[in-house]
Amino acid sequence: MSSGARIGLVLGTVVAIVLAFVLLSPGGDDDSKTGSTVPTSTAAPATTSTTPAATGGTPATAEPKPAQPAFTTIRVKSGKPVGGVKTITVTKGDRVRIEVSSPDTSDEIHLHGYDLKRDLEAGGRVRFSFDAGVEGIFEIELESAGTQIGKLVVEP
Repeated sequence: MSSGARIGLVLGTVVAIVLAFVLLSPGGDDDSKTGSTVPTSTAAPATTSTTPAATGGTPATAEPKPAQPAFTTIRVKSGKPVGGVKTITVTKGDRVRIEVSSPDTSDEIHLHGYDLKRDLEAGGRVRFSFDAGVEGIFEIELESAGTQIGKLVVEP
């Protein structure tokens, strides 16, 4: 095997390993109790590597991860939901991803029924990411102000 072929094989293997690491790394869900103020971006994952597998020379195929639903954003300005109370409808078992942001309002965001809470700071955002395990209609509110900003509807 020539030196150039060896270098190409090593380089291809490194690319395949990096690609596998990126595809298999956790997806950035924010299930933590604290808010995040760091912007996120998404990229479409590659599904096939053209690098030969180490044992047989056939292309290695990576199964694509199921796409996470996008975050549904509720914007709050001057203590009120921009555009009115936002209704978010999902089916029981679905992944729910909600983001609340505000340039000027600080309050606790409370998702009733699931009893999820996040502290929103003015100029920041908070995220909720969970599986909809309970059917019903659940209020999302600015807890201290008592203002409803959203409604989560979980259907059977």
